[in-house]
Amino acid sequence: MTSRSRLLSETDLPAPVEDRYFEDYQPGSTYDFGTLGVTEEEIVAFARAWDPQAIHTDPVWAATGPFEGLIASGLHTMAVCMRLYVEHYISAVASLASPGLGEVSWPAPVRPGDELRIRVTVASARASRTRPDRGLVHTDLEGLNQHGISVLSFTAVNFFALRHPA
Repeated sequence: MTSRSRLLSETDLPAPVEDRYFEDYQPGSTYDFGTLGVTEEEIVAFARAWDPQAIHTDPVWAATGPFEGLIASGLHTMAVCMRLYVEHYISAVASLASPGLGEVSWPAPVRPGDELRIRVTVASARASRTRPDRGLVHTDLEGLNQHGISVLSFTAVNFFALRHPA
């Protein structure tokens, strides 16, 4: 995986990941982060371990398949984008886990040589009704290739500690 992982937006969140708390996730805010490159070798290795379908593991067969070439597993695409999400967006000090993801889709394939980036939008943020030390953040994530084509989208839900709980 070739990494040039960095902030791509003109602005970043109000605090760095090392000091980011629930209050720093403002609804409506959008940020771009990236990029991570994906090689043929990585696509094949990931697929052999976790999604051993010929479209991901056999370049010769894949050339005759529906995408006319090797493509990354959707789970591989998600893993690459999750790395960017964790490196740049998820607090290193206040993340309290995620109860899940919603509406996962892969609208276009990832191919060898693609460079992926993510765009995150804070969809909503609210204090917990039952745990006054934390809040719940819903984030819309979109993975994009170097041409700006969407290759992944999902909604993430995360709990974050409050900077100054009541």
